[in-house]
Amino acid sequence: MPTARMSERARDLLRELARESGQPMQTVLEQALEAYRRQRFLEANNQAFAALRERREEWEEELEERREWDATSADGLGRSERCRTRRAARSG
Repeated sequence: MPTARMSERARDLLRELARESGQPMQTVLEQALEAYRRQRFLEANNQAFAALRERREEWEEELEERREWDATSADGLGRSERCRTRRAARSG
């Protein structure tokens, strides 16, 4: 099993979190790393969208594409109409 050096403070915090959650330290560390990976992913996406919004023409293209996708999911029917249509199709 690979090992990694960590500060005493980090080890104490990891131990405390493991004790509080009732999970092994390895599990707590894996969950913390996954949460950090997701956070960085979302931050990168937010930065990319912020940069895109600054480029007006490209942002307008993005908004237009979203409107086009929204139109495909709406299909002109209200929710209750879609449900009735699906039920009728299933009952044949």
